[in-house]
Amino acid sequence: MRKIACVIGTLALAGQMYSADKTQIQQQTTTGTVAQTQTAPPDQTAPQVAQPTTGMPTAPSPQTPPVSQTPVTQTAPAVPGQQTVPGQTPPAGQAPAPPPPGTMQKLTVKDAETLAIKNNPRITVARLSALASHQVTRETRSGLLPTSYVDLTGVDAQENSRIGAGALNNPVLYDRGAAGITFQQLLTDFGRTTNLLSSSRLAAKAEDETSIATVQEITLAVDAAFYGALQNFALLKVADETVAERQIVVDRVSALTKAKLKSDLDLSFANVDLAQSKLLQLEAQNNYNASLAALSAILGYPNLQNFELVDTAEELKPPEPDVESLIRYAESNRPDLAALQYSYQSSEKFRNAERDLMRPTVSALGTLGSVPFDTGHLEPWYVAVGVNVSIPVFNGFLFSARAQEADLRARAADQRTRDLANAISRDVRTAWLDENRTYQRVSVTKQELQQANLALDLAQTRYNLGLGNIVEFTQAELQRTQAEIDYTAAQYDYKMSEERLRYELGNH
Repeated sequence: MRKIACVIGTLALAGQMYSADKTQIQQQTTTGTVAQTQTAPPDQTAPQVAQPTTGMPTAPSPQTPPVSQTPVTQTAPAVPGQQTVPGQTPPAGQAPAPPPPGTMQKLTVKDAETLAIKNNPRITVARLSALASHQVTRETRSGLLPTSYVDLTGVDAQENSRIGAGALNNPVLYDRGAAGITFQQLLTDFGRTTNLLSSSRLAAKAEDETSIATVQEITLAVDAAFYGALQNFALLKVADETVAERQIVVDRVSALTKAKLKSDLDLSFANVDLAQSKLLQLEAQNNYNASLAALSAILGYPNLQNFELVDTAEELKPPEPDVESLIRYAESNRPDLAALQYSYQSSEKFRNAERDLMRPTVSALGTLGSVPFDTGHLEPWYVAVGVNVSIPVFNGFLFSARAQEADLRARAADQRTRDLANAISRDVRTAWLDENRTYQRVSVTKQELQQANLALDLAQTRYNLGLGNIVEFTQAELQRTQAEIDYTAAQYDYKMSEERLRYELGNH
């Protein structure tokens, strides 16, 4: 009886110690974190990663989507002793300056999108290309405007000499000094220049739409990098808390083993679980650092930046029930499809212009000038006007080949437009299905986490009472950790599926 009482007392004392440790972990986890710094090269800012001071609660309650309209924010990571400053955005096309040492940039997803639009080189390239295409329109329009130029000529020629080579005529050469102005105006080329101008304008519109599509692509990439970093940070928190909790289990089992109340096998299983949780922590830390590097690059920073990511939690909205209306909307709203449609129309105008090469060109010409210095053979003033008609006859089938090439390229542009329209229909439907899947997955993983917490509590109680073994307990811990990971990933997967559908609809 005395031995049994001693065993019961020891088990009760161990249970009280475990409960006290759990309470202390809950208080420390909710009140503050200790920064874990990482060594970086001098020209880089190492990401600051928040880790709990000790462990996590034994069975944390699953998070549920907020139903109130008050925004709930989550920051990642919060580093004590550092000052949070808003990010300053430099002029477009220039790399943003890094923040002062010891400061962090507080960043929401909207701030990240704004930074990327201003700083990402791909967006700058697309905008510059669009501006250049408008200059092509001006170049083409110049063919409809008059051309004039001034000539200043001075000649010292041998007396009574002529040009004998290079032309059929042999003009006489005189000593002279003269100045004059010459002009030329296209009267008509029967629509060729007009078609070229229309083609250039449509090509410029296509470049404008391509620039918009590039902005949407970069914005989607920013959202993916931002939510990926938040997800990895949340998984890092799960790993930190798992390590802390399993360290408590190891300490407790070690104490019981020393008291000859548990076997060495129980301690070995507990140590294996602790080692596995540390491996999970290392992987989560690496993934978080990599996601910060990807986010820094997409925002236009040459070096790794130290961001404090702020996630505004919003109520999860169910997907749209009708996918066919979404497909029709996307076909009328996607900028990349509009760009291909403008490109096809531009190709048609260019095809017409190439066919017009076979038509005559009528131009007006004129010249006016004076010859103040000569040997007496020329009048002091000269003036002439005229009209020139150029009719193509034969040039080795060049014009017919160019017209055929333009026709084939226009037909190819039409097929590319049809192909993209089909791809948009497929991508919208796929994104809609994925959004429905991730939306349902959130509720399923929430139930999984609740059941895993319940199973862990039961396994913990059975193990404390000596009714269960260490294998049952560690298996329940593993299931709870996996359930936490699944639920965290499901929430951010749904956010990304929402952003993906917005992009496929052309609303990003």
